Amino acid sequence: MRTDSSPGTLPAREHLPAATAGTPVLDVVIPVYNEEKDLQPCVRRLHDHLTRTFPYSFRITIADNASTDSTPLVAERLAGLIPEVENFRLEQKGRGRALRTVWSASDAPILAYMDVDLSTDLNALLPLVAPLISGHSDLAIGSRLARSSRVVRGPKREFISRAYNLILRGSLQARFSDAQCGFKAIRRDVAQILLPLVEDTGWFFDTEMLVLAERAGLRIHEVPVDWVDDPDSTVHIVKTATDDLKGVWRVGRALATGSLSLDRLTRPFGDDPRDRDIMDVPKGLARQLVGFCVVGGLSTLFYLLLYSGFRQFTGSQSANALALLVSAVANTAANRRLTFGVRGRGGAVKHQAQGLVVFGIGLALTSGSLFALNTATSSPAHSTELAVLIAANLAATVLRFLLFRVWVFSDRREGDEPPATGVPSDASHLPPAFRAARDPHAPGAPFIPHAPTPADPSTDPSAQWPQPSHPSQQPLPQRPAASPHDPDPTTRFRAGEAADGTWRDATMQLQPVRRPHDTDPGDAR
Repeated sequence: MRTDSSPGTLPAREHLPAATAGTPVLDVVIPVYNEEKDLQPCVRRLHDHLTRTFPYSFRITIADNASTDSTPLVAERLAGLIPEVENFRLEQKGRGRALRTVWSASDAPILAYMDVDLSTDLNALLPLVAPLISGHSDLAIGSRLARSSRVVRGPKREFISRAYNLILRGSLQARFSDAQCGFKAIRRDVAQILLPLVEDTGWFFDTEMLVLAERAGLRIHEVPVDWVDDPDSTVHIVKTATDDLKGVWRVGRALATGSLSLDRLTRPFGDDPRDRDIMDVPKGLARQLVGFCVVGGLSTLFYLLLYSGFRQFTGSQSANALALLVSAVANTAANRRLTFGVRGRGGAVKHQAQGLVVFGIGLALTSGSLFALNTATSSPAHSTELAVLIAANLAATVLRFLLFRVWVFSDRREGDEPPATGVPSDASHLPPAFRAARDPHAPGAPFIPHAPTPADPSTDPSAQWPQPSHPSQQPLPQRPAASPHDPDPTTRFRAGEAADGTWRDATMQLQPVRRPHDTDPGDAR
């Protein structure tokens, strides 16, 4: 699992501002492998749909991952005929590899992809990307398993799809409904940080991306789609299913061991309403009580079984101490993960040590109860011992919850150390541009030139648009215009943006596009 560095904490979600930047708002990637027959009808149909219905500028990128037929020639011809189409050639197979490469090189603020067979009705495309443009969501997926979806496919694929999503829910606790629908979108600022953490390069790429995004607390929007199965699909179901199960095991193990730095995907403190302090409302108290009661009930049964076993060959005090020690370690570990949501190995030893102190208090209560019982009755019945221990454990349980909540796994209070998620309360975690926005004279803040003086609105129509005031809203770096004499526009696209890293500028501008019925005679569209 990838744990390499990434640009940093995500900025706050905001609606993409409208401006006159020439960068396309939406980049739709079509990954293809030996699709010489379907590629041209797909691109032309998609281009026609976007031209008629999408209110902003767009780009269609063909991601050819190592095709061996005439697919590269078809893609090159389409890129030459249609200005909004670009071709990207990879020499290695893998849908995930193609998506990561093209998305990483793209300068569009909204990145999407769809399968070349266009099984999904294109009317769902605008509802898919609208929540990302508005800043409401971080990712968006089409779902064939939603109640209002209309799907036409055979029983075999239906069973496999539903079984796979049940596996994801049971093993990785996924809450999204459809991981493998070839119809997804993501904000570019999220992709910059999320994609380096995704290891898979094949069909499991989608699932891994969604699981990591969900675990990091990002918002995933689901769109019910109309979907018709392609009978000529070249997907190898058995091999794909095997690879997916291997991916589920790998990702589950990484999440269980805490080897992923998902705190890099957190939003700034205060962007999430759950970060806000509300007087007299304890954070997560109801959920913690439920989790603690479930863990407490199970650990009590475990403790009683251990006590009954140890009592066969030792005295009541020794059996009580051994049973309580073993169950206390298990109880602390379970409450740490399930009740208070602490993941990873960080602080585990400290928490267990504090849990042993709580165990000592519980031991004093239960041992004192047994001592009082033995003092009152010389040879009490085993059922009486169990009844006394249950009462004592109930008292110890209430005290344990309070100590766990206010001491062992306490909420961070004002003035405490920064939270373990890696999001400090000051601006040190923000990218340089955002630190400069808070204090342009702060040490280490990058120089951000002032915007040029706006032109006279009466002579320059572009000056009528509101100018961006925030450093994160400066105009995007412009892609060089493709020359008709350029022998290899694909190479320049890859070298000019993927190599020099200009795509990392987290600026997002929307370009209004005139419709065909507009009256401007100079509009080429």
